[in-house]
Amino acid sequence: MNSSISSGAPANRASTLDIRNHDRDLAGLTYVYPVLSRRAGGVSIGINLNPNNACNWHCVYCQVPGLVRGKAPDIDLARLQDELRGFLADLIHGSWMARHVPDGARVIRDIAFSGNGEPTSAAVFGEAVELVAGLKAEFGLAADVVPLRLITNGSLLGQARVLSAVRRLADAGGEVWFKVDAGTVDGIERINGVHLEPEAVARNLQRCALACPTWVQTCMFRWDGQVPADADIEAYLGVLEAAGLEHLRGVLLYGVARPSMQAEASRLSALTSDELEAIAERIRKKGLTVSVSP
Repeated sequence: MNSSISSGAPANRASTLDIRNHDRDLAGLTYVYPVLSRRAGGVSIGINLNPNNACNWHCVYCQVPGLVRGKAPDIDLARLQDELRGFLADLIHGSWMARHVPDGARVIRDIAFSGNGEPTSAAVFGEAVELVAGLKAEFGLAADVVPLRLITNGSLLGQARVLSAVRRLADAGGEVWFKVDAGTVDGIERINGVHLEPEAVARNLQRCALACPTWVQTCMFRWDGQVPADADIEAYLGVLEAAGLEHLRGVLLYGVARPSMQAEASRLSALTSDELEAIAERIRKKGLTVSVSP
């Protein structure tokens, strides 16, 4: 076993964390990586179950270089446990925060299944949830202080093994951030790179929200210089309504703060804060809480 991991000390390759740099290699580990999350408001400990850069979607704003179609590889759960235990020890009891996190942000905000692809595509996703929940308890990280999150495109929620794992996440006091970026077949295909009916997105969103506290996470931006059309926003709202607004915790609306690493990057540009707020107001009129991160 790698001695730098088993000793509880991650490889010392990280620079100072920045909200614009979510490099998965900063800590020098395979499955565990820290980022400074503008949405979470501090250090987010990422769990990357897709170190092969494989995802079943191809989102145009994705920051993963070398993204390929596919699913997560076989996961070494023992290595994941060793890496996370060592990294948590250095964060909580060591000097990692002081060395690599700016003043004012030296707080653990969450542990999040995210990474370089769709985490629920890992065959052992459920076992990984149990493992991470156990380590959170081992280090005394209460769910109301350091929640366990799943950041997902939700496309696999129709699979019994994934829905079961999401229920385990709920039992651990966790929550889901479920990606919905568009509400039409054309919009989903253009933004997320998959041919998917909006009704299917709504069904999976409802399944998720009934199994675990769920926030919708939505990225909006200019496409070829054009802001999202009114009809597109209405269609997006229609997906949320079809899932059942009463089941949702709210919407995390954000813009493109970091450059896309995909071929479509040149077609994307950021909305202004006022433009994002205007969209947020349309969502709020449906009765949902909205958090905006330009």
